Amino acid sequence: MPGNSFGQIFKFNTWGESHGPAIGCTVDGVPSKISIQEKDIQYFLDKRRPGSSKFVSQRKEKDKVKILSGVFENQTTGAPISFIIENKDQKSNDYKKLKNIFRPGHADFTYEKKYGIRDHRGGGRSSARETAMRVAAGAIARKILSSNLGKKFYIKGALIQLGSLHINRSNWNWLNVEKNVFWCPDSSMVKIWEKYLLEVRKNGSSVGAIIELEAGGIPVGLGEPVYDKLDADIAKALMSINAVKGVEIGSGFASASIPGEESSDEMRIKKEKISFVSNNSGGILGGISSGQKIIVRFVVKATSSILKKKNTITKNKKNTTVSVGGRHDPCVGIRAVPIGEAMLACVLADHYLRNKIFQS
Repeated sequence: MPGNSFGQIFKFNTWGESHGPAIGCTVDGVPSKISIQEKDIQYFLDKRRPGSSKFVSQRKEKDKVKILSGVFENQTTGAPISFIIENKDQKSNDYKKLKNIFRPGHADFTYEKKYGIRDHRGGGRSSARETAMRVAAGAIARKILSSNLGKKFYIKGALIQLGSLHINRSNWNWLNVEKNVFWCPDSSMVKIWEKYLLEVRKNGSSVGAIIELEAGGIPVGLGEPVYDKLDADIAKALMSINAVKGVEIGSGFASASIPGEESSDEMRIKKEKISFVSNNSGGILGGISSGQKIIVRFVVKATSSILKKKNTITKNKKNTTVSVGGRHDPCVGIRAVPIGEAMLACVLADHYLRNKIFQS
């Protein structure tokens, strides 16, 4: 099974299954003498882990990370950094009845047809459990970027739509994001989303979500046209996250209705510095970072594992129905916020290191 690696200079490879003994990752291409400790990685893993609220999967995983190599006396050595997280709360019996049934909306059918075998316990390799390793790799990517770009660098994300309910952007306050379980920047929507999602869960259903990411302090020049454009790599990175079905940069799909005189981000000189009147491009022009804030949004579909009965088929080509029990997120998009941040960090770190080599 190829396709388990990401990046060119800053690159990582993940391994492990949802109900296996552990999951892990090896990160290569990290410069030496960058300060890193397990607690630096753990900080971001705690944001993603299951069981953190009543609105996400109740699988109780502490996701405690252990660094195995590549770090000495809390500094990177330049060697590959390897780390591991043990799986502690597998309930494989929840999936016994699914051994010969393909769950609608999951990768069961395609994995079986492609490889002739699949791990039916929580989806095995196709499970979102794998994304914990992306978050760990993203923590290292952030360290590379912050140590080189300084205090102006940041990456942050927010959930801007839950099911059919979206925020009021005029109420946007980044300080609110860390104060609620939804990563919601509009405090007026938190109670509304709580009531809405509790009803969704009660009905045995699920909903999707839209997440917005913002990166600041990014220098001009990251990105390698024609086929390694920065926005192209960001889109690929986010599309590789489980259940993601769409990505947009800057104004995105709204660009279709914005006339050319408004969408082209006019430029001016102010106090001998270049400035932009707007940022419809999302901080990327011709596949290269412009120095503006990078703005990205991605949509996560509704969780396919729901209690409501759905039509499906068996491995023996028989029609049947399935109701998926176990511990599942009524909205998997909630935990996708730190995952999206991590993948954006990995792309930016990779392109930063690629650009550094080009300049040298």
